[in-house]
Amino acid sequence: MKVLVTGGAGFIASNLVDDLITQGHDVVIIDNLTTGKEENINSKATFYKEDIGNTEGLEKIFAEEKPDIVNHHAAQVDLRRSVGDPLYDAQVNIIGSLNLINISSKHNVKRFIYASTGGAVYGEPEYLPVDEKHIVDPQSQYGVSKHTVEHYLFVFRQTHNLSYTVLRYPNVYGPRQDPHGEAGVVAIFTEQMLDGKQSTVFGDGTKTRDYVYVGDLVNANMSAMFNETDMSGEIYNLGWGKEIKDIEVFEAVRDALGLSVEPLFDEKRPGEIDRICLTNTKAAKGLDWSPQVEFQEGIRLTTEFYKERRTQLS
Repeated sequence: MKVLVTGGAGFIASNLVDDLITQGHDVVIIDNLTTGKEENINSKATFYKEDIGNTEGLEKIFAEEKPDIVNHHAAQVDLRRSVGDPLYDAQVNIIGSLNLINISSKHNVKRFIYASTGGAVYGEPEYLPVDEKHIVDPQSQYGVSKHTVEHYLFVFRQTHNLSYTVLRYPNVYGPRQDPHGEAGVVAIFTEQMLDGKQSTVFGDGTKTRDYVYVGDLVNANMSAMFNETDMSGEIYNLGWGKEIKDIEVFEAVRDALGLSVEPLFDEKRPGEIDRICLTNTKAAKGLDWSPQVEFQEGIRLTTEFYKERRTQLS
């Protein structure tokens, strides 16, 4: 199969690309390298430095490569930037995605996989863990933009017979996560502690998220792309169904690094919900998927990656 992966130089999608190539698939990467990194690009993939908002550029790539599957990870993922610059957020996440969807339908793509967010589309949950039947009530511009694309996919299935699957992500962590952005608290804490800096927890430390290791998310994507069952139009939450507090994340990273430091505390950031975790009951049935890497083990693997990288760069 030939798989086109947008955002393939980024954190999650580059790990996915590696697995696709290991499994023997042809991979085409589209990434404008705004946040993606060249060092993440697998040398066995075909790479195009292109923006998903550039219609002419995408048309040429699709005509040349003729992908069977599109896996769409390219996005503006910084919640704080979405609040401060909602027009940019919408331009990337809505207009760019719509451009990709439209071209995918024209070129008869067999499956379109969309990486959405479970942490932002539901808003402050009415019950936990959150399942796919929970009311969608995003409380940030980022959540709105990511959910809007789900509506477009639904319509394109009705009007253009585009087969799609939506994967709603929890907080994802692991190797290659960017420690310099606003997202990715595990990577941020790790690099700050390795630098001898004091990390900041926003709020009182009791805010919770559902943390899933990147390798588990890769497995969910592989199932969505290659499962023989018809999953067109399906939406899957991908989570442990477990709440982990911010302060517990800080302590897990600190302990994995063998340090004895304490965090700073600052005001909660606008647009952030207080609690969330996602059930995987539907994914377990439809994708034959559930997360396997426990949090403490995932933190160990992640901190080891950043320590190893420092050794290689020194």
